[in-house]
Amino acid sequence: QLQFVESGGGLVQPGGSLRLSCVASKSDLYSTAIAWVRQAPGKEREELVCMTSAHSSPTYADSVKGRVTISRDNAKSTVYLQINNLEPDDTAIYYCAGGSGCIRTRIWPPFDSWGQGTQVTVSS
Repeated sequence: QLQFVESGGGLVQPGGSLRLSCVASKSDLYSTAIAWVRQAPGKEREELVCMTSAHSSPTYADSVKGRVTISRDNAKSTVYLQINNLEPDDTAIYYCAGGSGCIRTRIWPPFDSWGQGTQVTVSS
């Protein structure tokens, strides 16, 4: 069962940047669809970006488009999320998800092996 360990979060001032990482439990991610999602306190999970395979074009949510970039290092079984120009509304726990494909920003089939995520807090 595919699982991830997320890291890289922290406390950042508005306008700052972070690069989040997630390491997968399997060695070959080339053909695995990967998504980043986040969940803020009291809010539903929000899908940020999904990428079908290593060389596919990612689909970004409108809420983060232009500020977020997903990348993958298949040799390290690691996926990254670069977030720039952070805003207080970006405060959330960020998670990785994996599957067979993407339906826009949503991983498919639905992912249920959630890790602990990594906390991002944007505050001055």
